Amino acid sequence: MTDQGRDTAVGAVEFMYRPRHGDVVAGIRVRDRIRRLVYVRWGFTLLFAALGVRTLVAYESPLIAAGLAFFCAALIWATPHLQAHHVIRTVEWQGDYRTAVSAAGITTASNHCVLTQYWTMFRGYRETRDHFVLFSRDRNILCVEVLPKRALPGPQAADQLRALLARHIAPASS
Repeated sequence: MTDQGRDTAVGAVEFMYRPRHGDVVAGIRVRDRIRRLVYVRWGFTLLFAALGVRTLVAYESPLIAAGLAFFCAALIWATPHLQAHHVIRTVEWQGDYRTAVSAAGITTASNHCVLTQYWTMFRGYRETRDHFVLFSRDRNILCVEVLPKRALPGPQAADQLRALLARHIAPASS
C-alpha cells in the first residue's frame, strides 16, 4: 500500500485487488441471506412465473401477457446481478484497490481516493469460500465491504485476517 501520509499498522493484513462482478454478487447474496430477502425474491419470482404459466394455459389471452409475466420473473431473479453490474460500472474506473486491515479498521485506497472505516462501522461479518463480507450497522445493511480471498498474499494472511475480524466484530448471525 502506498504511504499516502498514513502509517501502516503493525500486524496489518495488506492486499491489492480489482473489484469483480462476482465479488459484488457474493456480497449482495450474503447480505440478502441475512436479511432473508432471498425468500422474498424467490417468492415473487415463482409468483410471476406461475402467473405466466397460468396465463398461457388457462386463458386465451395474448402471448404478450405471459411474456411480460416471465420477463418480470427473470428480472426479479436477476436483481443481485443487476445491482452488481451497476456497482462495478461505478467503481471500475478507479482501478486497483489497495486494502489494509489493521487493529484501527479497514483502509482502502485507489489512485483517486482513500477510505478508512473504523470497526464501529461494522456489526458483523460472514466468511464464504472466496470472500470475507462485512456488514454495516444500519438496520437494512445498506453498506457491505467485500474482501476477496484471492487477493491475500497467502494462507497465513487469511488466518491473520480471520483473527483480526474475530477480535473486532462478531460473525453475523442468520
